[in-house]
Amino acid sequence: MKPTALALSALAGLLPATALLAQDAASCAAGKTLEEGVLTVATGNPAYYPWVIDNAPESGQGYEAAVAYAIAAAMGFDGDHVTWTRTSFDEAIQPGPKDFDINMQQFSITPERQEMVDFSAPYYSSAMAVLTTQAVVDAGAEATLDSLKDLVWGAAAGTTAAPVLEQTIAPAKSPMLYGDNADVTAAMQANQIDAALFDLPTALYLAAVMLENGVVLGQFPAEQAEDPDQFGALMEKGSALKPCVDMAIAAIAEDGTLAGIEAEWLQDATGVPVVQ
Repeated sequence: MKPTALALSALAGLLPATALLAQDAASCAAGKTLEEGVLTVATGNPAYYPWVIDNAPESGQGYEAAVAYAIAAAMGFDGDHVTWTRTSFDEAIQPGPKDFDINMQQFSITPERQEMVDFSAPYYSSAMAVLTTQAVVDAGAEATLDSLKDLVWGAAAGTTAAPVLEQTIAPAKSPMLYGDNADVTAAMQANQIDAALFDLPTALYLAAVMLENGVVLGQFPAEQAEDPDQFGALMEKGSALKPCVDMAIAAIAEDGTLAGIEAEWLQDATGVPVVQ
């Protein structure tokens, strides 16, 4: 399958400064990938909307799939020279050799993880969003800090959601911690908790697909946060490819490709109110 036209045309309309960045990225990447002339990209198994559509990253459909092809194009790899593999989230963040060049699974860049793996420059700064149920909304929950403080919250232990929850909302009761996001949504479905924080696209997906009567009550925009959750492409520690990927991301940010992909694949986010 071929990636989207947007991804494949990432280099077509570059301004001179951006073209120079892309040229540097392509020159930088030569001879540094696992397979000569091929960029190996990893994603989750399965990979979910809106990051990857229909669990088929090779189509270039979905935010991270499209960004991956745009990064590849900026480094001189056309769509026929991008190959995909799958890893679990936990497996990818462990130290040691990798069977991919870059891995894109909404990895938040944190100092703790940077001790074990390398990250690219951020390709997405995430708004955090409040996921709840219609029953909680009907009981009076609103998109205000005063209202949110009184809810019973849950979070996945070891994710960035728990500290953001404490710092941004400071709920009256300590959040209940769970093993992963699936456990959090199951607890919400069982009425053990009222709400949880997720990055906005994930919250939209969970509300639409995984949680019966799910509602995305409000969002905290990334630009309003002191330390927004930022996603980076993960690489093996000490990867020689990191400066090349960073230059590629700079190129697609400067020429508007990255913003265009965000508008195309994350546009549903615009309907969620800002928490007051």
